[in-house]
Amino acid sequence: MRPLSRIAPGWWDYTTLDPSLLQDAAKLTPAHLVTLGRDGFTLHFYDTMEDFYLAEALEYVTAWSQATADNPVGICGPIGPTEQLPLVARLVNTLGLSLKHAHFWAMDEWVLDGQTVPVSHPLSFARTNLDLCFDRIDERLKMPPGHMHFPTAEPSAYTRSFDQVRCAVMQGGQGEVKHWAFNDPFPRTGRFTDAPPTAEEYLALPTRVVPLHPLTIVQNARTSGGGNLCVVPEQAVSVGPLETWKADRVSIWHAGTHDNPFGMRLTTLMIAKQVIDTSVPMSLLARHPDVHFHFYRPGLGSMDVEMH
Repeated sequence: MRPLSRIAPGWWDYTTLDPSLLQDAAKLTPAHLVTLGRDGFTLHFYDTMEDFYLAEALEYVTAWSQATADNPVGICGPIGPTEQLPLVARLVNTLGLSLKHAHFWAMDEWVLDGQTVPVSHPLSFARTNLDLCFDRIDERLKMPPGHMHFPTAEPSAYTRSFDQVRCAVMQGGQGEVKHWAFNDPFPRTGRFTDAPPTAEEYLALPTRVVPLHPLTIVQNARTSGGGNLCVVPEQAVSVGPLETWKADRVSIWHAGTHDNPFGMRLTTLMIAKQVIDTSVPMSLLARHPDVHFHFYRPGLGSMDVEMH
C-alpha cells in the first residue's frame, strides 16, 4: 500500500509518491532544469519579473491576433497569477487590436452552497478578470460579452464552447498541490482508497465542481486572504483535462509565488521523464503534445536546508 499523505491522510497528493522520486526532484539545480526539455515539452527562463509577465501577456495578444470572422480563436487564462492582466489590456489598447472575433475562457471559479459565487464576492475570479483586464480595454476594441466564457456550477455550455472555438493556448499557474486550474488530487475514499485514479480516468474529467484539497485551501488563504482560512470556499468549478486537451498548447507560468522550489522541480521532472501519477495532477501534462513551462529564474530558489 502506498504511504498516507503527510499533509492530509484522507487525500492523495505528492507526499504519497515513491520517496526516491521525491529525492531525485530535490536534487535538481536550476542548471539541471534547463536540460529537461524534450520534444513536446519546452522550458523558458526569464531573469526579470517584467520580462516574465510581459511574455505571459503577449500570449493573449498572439492568440487573439489570429482570430477572424471565419476562424474565431481564444485563450483560456488563470487568476493565479494575475499580474499579466493589466498588461494585456495595455497591449490591446496600444496596438489597437480589435477583439471582435476573439474569445476568452476563465479557468475556474469558487462555488458556495452549490452555486458559483457572484461577481460581488471578494474572491470572485470573474470580477478579477473584468477589473484587471477586460474593463480596461477601449470600448471600440472590446470583446463581445458572449465571447467571454466563465465556468458555472452547471458547466455544459462552457464545455461545449471548446468545440465551437479554437483554444490556441491554455495558460495556468501551479498550486502547491501541483494542480492546474483546480484539478486537485482525489480524496482517498471508496474505490480510490488504496490507489488514486488512473491517468485514463482523470483525463476523461470535464469541467466540474470539485472538492478542494486542504493544501489548496491553505494556499489560497495565504495568497488571497491574508491567511484567513475561513474566507476560502471548499469547492470550485474547474476546467477539466477534457477541455485542456482541446487547447493547442498548455502554458504554465512559474513565478515562484504560488508553488515552492521543490514543487516546481518535481513537476518538471515528472513531465520531462513522463512519470504520470494522478496524485500529482500536473504530471498528466506529460501526455499533452505541446506543453510549455515558464520560470522566473530567481523564483526557482534553492533546495538547501536552512533554518529561518
